[in-house]
Amino acid sequence: MRLALIALLPLLGAMLPPLASRAGRDAVTAVAALVTLTALALLATSAPAVLRGEIVQDGTAWVPQLGLSFSFFLDGLGLFFAALILVIGLLVIVYARSYLGRDEPVGRFFAYLLLFQGAMLGIVISDNVLLLVVFWELTSLSSFLLIGWWHQAPEGRQGARMALVVTGGGGLLLMAGMLLLGHAAGSYELSEILLRGDVVRASPLYLPILLLVLGGAFTKSAQVPFHFWLPHAMAAPTPVSTYLHSATMVKAGVFLLARLWPVLAGTEAWFLIVTATGLVTMLVGAWIALFKTDLKAILAYSTVSHLGLMTMLLGFGTPIAAVACVFHVLNHATFKAALFMGAGIVDHETGTRDIRRLGGLAGLMPITATLTLIAAAAMAGVPLFNGFLSKEMMLEAAWHTRYADLAWPVPLLATLAALLSVAYSARYAIGVFLGRPRAALAHHPHDPPAGMWLPVAVLLVPVLLIGVAPALFAGDVVALAGQATIGTAALPGYHLALWHGVTPALIMSVAAFAGAALLYAGLGPLTRLHARLDRPDAKAAFDAVVAAVVRACRTTTRRLHTESLPRYLAIITGVVVLVGAAGFFGGTHAAGGRATLPVSLPAVVAFVLLATTSLAVPAVHGMRLLTLVLVSVVGLVVSLAFLQFSAPDLALTQITVEVVATILLLLALNLLPKRTPSETGTARTAGAAPTVRMLRDGAIAGAAGLGVAALAYAVMTRDFTPISDYHLAQSKPGGGGTNVVNVILVDFRGFDTFGEIIVLSIAALAIVALLDNALRGAAARRLDTLKRAVEAADPHPTVLVVVARALLPLALTVGIYIFFRGHNLPGGGFIAGLVVAIALMMQYMAAGFDWTAARRRFDAHALIGAGVLVAGLTGLGALAFGRPFLTSSYGYFHVPLIGEIELATAMLFDTGVFLAVVGTVVLSLARISLVERRAERGPPSRSAAVPGPDRATASRPAAAAAPVGREA
Repeated sequence: MRLALIALLPLLGAMLPPLASRAGRDAVTAVAALVTLTALALLATSAPAVLRGEIVQDGTAWVPQLGLSFSFFLDGLGLFFAALILVIGLLVIVYARSYLGRDEPVGRFFAYLLLFQGAMLGIVISDNVLLLVVFWELTSLSSFLLIGWWHQAPEGRQGARMALVVTGGGGLLLMAGMLLLGHAAGSYELSEILLRGDVVRASPLYLPILLLVLGGAFTKSAQVPFHFWLPHAMAAPTPVSTYLHSATMVKAGVFLLARLWPVLAGTEAWFLIVTATGLVTMLVGAWIALFKTDLKAILAYSTVSHLGLMTMLLGFGTPIAAVACVFHVLNHATFKAALFMGAGIVDHETGTRDIRRLGGLAGLMPITATLTLIAAAAMAGVPLFNGFLSKEMMLEAAWHTRYADLAWPVPLLATLAALLSVAYSARYAIGVFLGRPRAALAHHPHDPPAGMWLPVAVLLVPVLLIGVAPALFAGDVVALAGQATIGTAALPGYHLALWHGVTPALIMSVAAFAGAALLYAGLGPLTRLHARLDRPDAKAAFDAVVAAVVRACRTTTRRLHTESLPRYLAIITGVVVLVGAAGFFGGTHAAGGRATLPVSLPAVVAFVLLATTSLAVPAVHGMRLLTLVLVSVVGLVVSLAFLQFSAPDLALTQITVEVVATILLLLALNLLPKRTPSETGTARTAGAAPTVRMLRDGAIAGAAGLGVAALAYAVMTRDFTPISDYHLAQSKPGGGGTNVVNVILVDFRGFDTFGEIIVLSIAALAIVALLDNALRGAAARRLDTLKRAVEAADPHPTVLVVVARALLPLALTVGIYIFFRGHNLPGGGFIAGLVVAIALMMQYMAAGFDWTAARRRFDAHALIGAGVLVAGLTGLGALAFGRPFLTSSYGYFHVPLIGEIELATAMLFDTGVFLAVVGTVVLSLARISLVERRAERGPPSRSAAVPGPDRATASRPAAAAAPVGREA
């Protein structure tokens, strides 16, 4: 699981920085850096095999029936991107330490950063395409947290929402595309799909797959018309902008196109769509960047332009263009990260990012100026810097590309984009660091501490080394990643060098520099003209679309949401009945040949009682207490049916659940009016008279009941092989128990049971939260109105108190007995938990809340947590032995004086179920009892203290005996 750890380590390590916050900023930074370094070290252990041309694979099955596996693979492309993510991530962590203010919660910041880092690593090394989509959406969620870091600013909130909507929506498109891709290729593993490109391209699903995948990639990598979200994401702190928009977030779309290049490229549709989109994005981004005044906005739109360049190269569909794209990904990540950090330094030290207020900073900030000028030269494609080399490769590939049978559009437009790139790079460098200062600044500019400029210097090392000796310092990396990108195709012949002679690319580059010089000279008049021109605003269009969707949703909600529960139930049940009827009458039917069981008199009596009480419930539903009694009778009759069909476990569970539910509901009903309010108003709201509505509801309910009865009869009168045969056969040899029901709950379907106790625990916490408002404010005042005019003279009868206390140890003993016998005889953790809970409920009923709560020695919250934790750890224990989650084991052991006994790990899981059930019931009971006490007229009676008052509580008032804040 080494590859899995590379992605999971940052995700798990995200918990550490907040825990280290008390130790100071340096400790938090060290922890975050250590997590990234550890992941980088793990990556390095797999690098030698990849460098030898091998593909490292790792993983395990997750949900194999759905094609979902927790699998990873590492080839040259994955290694290339993973190294960029971790190395630049480490530098960003160091940079953020000095950039963030002392009042910023750096622990939380680094937690978000590591969460995003792990998601990006998951994308680039995932083998399963569905797992890739999971990590893809996780990047959208984690980037939302990072972009909206300064959530107190409207720009931060808006930028985060915009990024989430656009990239999250693109993720949904990608999910659909990946599902179709796996179906067309016959596998959801990328390592298999990459070998079946011919099959996918020949599939009738190819075009839908292509459009959906491109939708996901284009939204993530900010291609036109989805480019508008990226500049608005600049509201994030500069370390976030550096990381997301140089080596991670926006590069995810480029990575996806490169990863699927062997599968989807090579068709006319790919060439026309991807090339055109990249070319337009490259031009639009560069044009907008030329006129922006905010430093980060200039860099943001320049990033959009360079992303378009990479997309265009992949769209060409030729191996040499794909290699050029990989090379530019490397170069762009280095100089763009350095430029973003440089912009953050200028903002940090001068208090502004407005280029109109800056100038002449080279003399005041020599280190920053030198570093930024080098990075800007690389972005412009100046010789001796790495950007020049990949730009030359781009221009060369563009020169040989024909679009719509025309040879000139692509080379011409690519040269124009290169011209604009030189112009905005020159404007950025000259406008900030050269010339004279233009305005007074809030702070006196000076170079920052080494913690801020040193990461920039480290990033510029490859900018210079690759620019001077590209074959030496980038040749192997580009070849490795390029070969992985083009797949089985032969790596094209190329040579990374400063001089290739006078080539079309060189001429185009010279023309770009000359044109940029002329453009920069006339930039002033052009800027004024640009300001007067009407131009489309992508943000305004986005806001308009969102507003229209919101209005449509509100209109639909107003028309459908009538606040009539009977109407909702009638529509839902009616649709189910109609669908079932259509299926029934649309097919042929034959009578079942299985003989029915003989009808006995007790069964008839029970059936009549069940039908009578069921019909009586809706008839007398306004009388709440009587309704509760009738519902309890229904439950008891069902438990008799379980006994009739030899299911004592289910019968015992049903009876105990009925007792617990009845007591809790009685307590809750005591806080409500005795009768249900009239529903006449609701009927009018629903648009029907009461009589008509009752007839309608009765008809729908009757049809649904008859349908279910007919379905049950049809199934039970036919021979079939139930799954219970397997459980009956495997209960003892597979689970070590003869009680099939308990073995199913704690072994065969233990995962279901684990989910159920979690839901049960959440329900208890929800009860606490919902009833908390009843202890104060307006709700508490309404409870005062429920005070009874006549109260019992003895609220805690002595006989009831004595009997309850005498039964407590007996009930606890019975609960423990039922727990231990559950694996082989009727019982188990769930039933035992209910029995113990009933024993504790008896104490609340007999002695009251104050007396019982003052003597309770356990916290129900902790009990619930312990139950879920014990059950979860029991399941995880199986993983240590290479078995699936919650796989149980058992064995026989000889104990002196006792003999041979059987021990099963399922007992630990059952212990967790027991604790969760007891904690849930006691927590719910305690909160309802606390609310009950709030509604009492005066202090509760002390007659509960039998035979004499408790010295610890008798002398103090009721409120002191059981503080309101202490429950369960």
